Amino acid sequence: MSQNPPNLRPDLAPKPRFSEPKRDGQPTIGMVSLGCPKALVDSERILTRLRAEGYAISPDYSGADAVIVNTCGFLDSAKAESLDAIGEALVENGKVIVTGCLGAEPDYIREHHPNILAVTGPHQYEQVLDAVHGAVPPSPDPFIDLLPASGVKLTPRHYSYLKISEGCNHKCKFCIIPDMRGKLASRPAHAVIREAEKLVEAGVKELLVISQDTSAYGVDIKHATERDHRAHITDLARDLGSLGAWVRLHYVYPYPHVRDLIPLMADRLILPYLDIPFQHAHPDTLKRMARPAAAAKTLDEIAAWRSVCPDITLRSTFIVGYPGETEAEFQTLLDWLDEAQLDRVGCFQYENVDGARSNDLPDHVPDEVKQDRWDRFMEKAQAISEAKLQAKVGKTLEAIVDDIDEDGIATCRTWADAPEIDGNLFIDEGTEGLSVGDIVTVEVDEAGEYDLWGVLNSK
Repeated sequence: MSQNPPNLRPDLAPKPRFSEPKRDGQPTIGMVSLGCPKALVDSERILTRLRAEGYAISPDYSGADAVIVNTCGFLDSAKAESLDAIGEALVENGKVIVTGCLGAEPDYIREHHPNILAVTGPHQYEQVLDAVHGAVPPSPDPFIDLLPASGVKLTPRHYSYLKISEGCNHKCKFCIIPDMRGKLASRPAHAVIREAEKLVEAGVKELLVISQDTSAYGVDIKHATERDHRAHITDLARDLGSLGAWVRLHYVYPYPHVRDLIPLMADRLILPYLDIPFQHAHPDTLKRMARPAAAAKTLDEIAAWRSVCPDITLRSTFIVGYPGETEAEFQTLLDWLDEAQLDRVGCFQYENVDGARSNDLPDHVPDEVKQDRWDRFMEKAQAISEAKLQAKVGKTLEAIVDDIDEDGIATCRTWADAPEIDGNLFIDEGTEGLSVGDIVTVEVDEAGEYDLWGVLNSK
């Protein structure tokens, strides 16, 4: 049985799933969705609008009248992946519309692929629709083309990403996302809650809250209250927690008010899980990144969170080999990780990204040194993960069923595991009668480096 790989990129969303049949004569659009969960939500919104206009969604190139490629521009390697996907779509289909983060650089895309039909930037839904209409005119049948209340979902039916804002006000030197997606723009709280209610009504068991900076939600609209819902992350979390689904928070910066979320986790109103992008631990490295340089204070915050909610799961991502990173700075990061004992960790090797201010910093780290540091970092993170999972053997945990294969092996996730980026809990016997989306209790009887195995609790 395959285990969760230690080098899984933490910026990737699950692969989209398409299963809807088409009617005779129905115009059909394909979608390639790359990058993070925020981009996946954009793809869902585009396809929901297209589905409402009578388009079918094709799972392959040959069945599509045109293909939309929703690109990622987070790293140069992600840009290369996006260009490859565009090229493949052109070869396999011929009619290609490009959108997403890399779409903010239309000249760069057309330099490599001049035959694309159109390029739009991130969350420019109307322009994408206009391009689709020009390439493949709609032909709706009002008696057949009914749109499900939850819209078109590209994730399994039992969980869904819930985007609460766009953009970011941070100015990290290694990141160009604010240039591509703009400053923070929060959705009204009542609109978020209404979307969440519709998802839960449609059978969603887990809501994964995402944005570029979840902690800052509502700052740009002065935490406005509208229709009895206040646009503040603590209030939003409390409101979402009242809907009866699992609520998981991603991309939470460790601002002081994050401590107000921890009692909600201790009370099980939301999942005891925080995804926090610490990025590094040495103050000089953080300063060169233009990020808050308070790693020691962060350790105090982590201790305070755990004192309120001892079983909280902390996940984070880090960058190794950042320009100017010395061996001593890297060792500080390893020592910090030893003390912080984070449950789930992802790691990038630093890459230059066109337009990022970090490109101009002195003392870039050689590739072989980056690789060595990444290996050493992941070795330590893996050892911490293995020890933490071993401590769960003998415990009874709640888990959600993501998949049941032909051999009856159920792939599940506990509260500590987000889809695709964290580990799994496998049940390899007694799964008769289980269905995808069920929430079950499991007694853990074995642990690996990233995953757990267990048996269904008979009580």
